[in-house]
Amino acid sequence: MSNTIQSVRGFNDLLPGQIASWRHAEQVIASVLDRFGYREIRLPLLEKTELFARTIGEVTDIVEKEMYSFDDRNGESLSLRPEGTAGCVRACMQHGLLYNQQPRLWYQGPMFRHERPQKGRLRQFHQVGVEVFGLEGPDVDAELILMTRHMLDELGIDGVRLEINTLGTSEARTRYRDALVEYLAAREGELDEDSRRRLSRNPLRILDSKDASTRMVLEDAPRLEGFLDPPSAEHFAALRRLLDTAGIAYTVNPHLVRGLDYYGRTVFEWITDRLGAQGTVCAGGRYDALVEQLGGPSTPAVGFALGLERIVALLEEQAGDHPSPGPDIYLMVDHGARSGPGLVLADRIRRTLPGANVFMHCGGGSFKRQFKRADRSGARWALVLGEQEAMEGRVGIKDLRGGREQYTVAQADLIGELSKLFGG
Repeated sequence: MSNTIQSVRGFNDLLPGQIASWRHAEQVIASVLDRFGYREIRLPLLEKTELFARTIGEVTDIVEKEMYSFDDRNGESLSLRPEGTAGCVRACMQHGLLYNQQPRLWYQGPMFRHERPQKGRLRQFHQVGVEVFGLEGPDVDAELILMTRHMLDELGIDGVRLEINTLGTSEARTRYRDALVEYLAAREGELDEDSRRRLSRNPLRILDSKDASTRMVLEDAPRLEGFLDPPSAEHFAALRRLLDTAGIAYTVNPHLVRGLDYYGRTVFEWITDRLGAQGTVCAGGRYDALVEQLGGPSTPAVGFALGLERIVALLEEQAGDHPSPGPDIYLMVDHGARSGPGLVLADRIRRTLPGANVFMHCGGGSFKRQFKRADRSGARWALVLGEQEAMEGRVGIKDLRGGREQYTVAQADLIGELSKLFGG
């Protein structure tokens, strides 16, 4: 049996061959956010456990079963962040970003939940989060949805549908909760085990059940729309008009509730059928009471989180992966006396040709062996700095992807020659 240490289950390595797809997704998403005028914020991975208990909800699955929590040496309970919104709200309050401001922020990085690993759901997973504070109208809700549509379009991802709903105010949800519990309690024996457990603690989460028998029970359950307060109903109607004007197709899903207690009014999800059970690619909504819940001033807020693992999976399934780019130039050197001049030459190229990716061969070996490695690297051009070239003050150039014969140029003319080759 192997004695080597393996990674923790659900904490995956991202290998060099996978990184190109990740970088592509991250760069496209960041570009869209920049063009919409959103500013990046970077948040810690560790927060006080109390932050998540107070925001996500103490009776949610995340807080009860899924957080990685521990007591530090001072006896304070800390947790790896299971989501990003609570930490972003904490940072805004701590640093005064909400005072006479309406910040539009984004962040990215790993989140942590002790769930059963499966395709599209890991224990360490990565999200891009977007949060807006101080704006209460449906126009910013619509902008966020439009922004996510931009991201999907620019990534070339299709076959993803938008579902929206409104959860109303907390008072409306309380009235609805009572009616839903009364209805479901009468049919408790027909519910799945998870739904029976949630009935007394978090009944709205039953609406999101995927169990077939529970779904049948829910068909005749009371609908939240019948309990909505007039301002929430008008907010939702206005959002729908804006989406219609923008040409964004959507479906109203009355069972869409989201899994975090802080949501109210608008909620939305972008969903695909191509990733099995984990089909939610992007999800978000309003959390107008969260800042006040944490001791801050009354501050309307809305945001979303986009799952990078699922975005990358869709990219690779739809168009194949993005192969890791090889170097533009592979510099081969006659080792020994040539290693120093080779290092200097490679550095000069990198400094004078911005964006040029130069790989210098290290470790010795014959030029025949170096040419084989240069070819396998995917480089377009090979540069040869052997003993003869060094004596003559010249450098050999070999087109590894074309039919042109190897030739030499004076070292003083090399940058100009490479500029022509790159330009061509």
